[in-house]
Amino acid sequence: MSVATYTKTGAKATSPAKLNKDVFNVEVNSHELVRLAYEGFNQDVRRNLAKTLRRGEVRGGGRKPWRQKGTGRARFGSTRNPIWTGGGIVFGPLGNENYTTKLNKKAKSEAMRQALSLKNISNKLVVIESLPTSGKTAELAKLVDKLGAKGSVVLVDATKNDSVGRAVANLANVSLLTSSYLNVRRVLDADLVVLTSKAVEALEARLAGK
Repeated sequence: MSVATYTKTGAKATSPAKLNKDVFNVEVNSHELVRLAYEGFNQDVRRNLAKTLRRGEVRGGGRKPWRQKGTGRARFGSTRNPIWTGGGIVFGPLGNENYTTKLNKKAKSEAMRQALSLKNISNKLVVIESLPTSGKTAELAKLVDKLGAKGSVVLVDATKNDSVGRAVANLANVSLLTSSYLNVRRVLDADLVVLTSKAVEALEARLAGK
């Protein structure tokens, strides 16, 4: 399949780019696999910040609050009892939970193909010949504006480029990734995905027929 290609200045290129339909135009019958991959990424980066104290970890309560018999009150051995205010927590988080989810490599690849296809079908995926390497923010901002970007933009190149990285650092809604670090979450969260020709080749080599 062919799509319009743009130059690094934002002008329309003379020859369109050819995309592998098995990567950028797959049939998406259900969004379930994409959802699993998206949520799985969120779970993988989730930090264990919440921790509650068990009965044995709560400070105080070492002595019996009152004598066993004769007071008319229920018997208790410690104020660290979970039913007391300030007592231990029974089923709270321990701080060592593992929230990571496992999705096999084949499923991850298929989810990525579906995510790219959804962007392509909705005209939110653009191919450019290359990125401007001057390192000037104004030049990159002009390119993004000419591509009609509204909202967040993710630029994807095949290899790391420090000069482009410096230019992107000054743009609030624009991020730069190499094709190897592109994932379902970054694709779906972006309002516009901009791929260089070399990034397209790298993604097709990584995802086609797998």
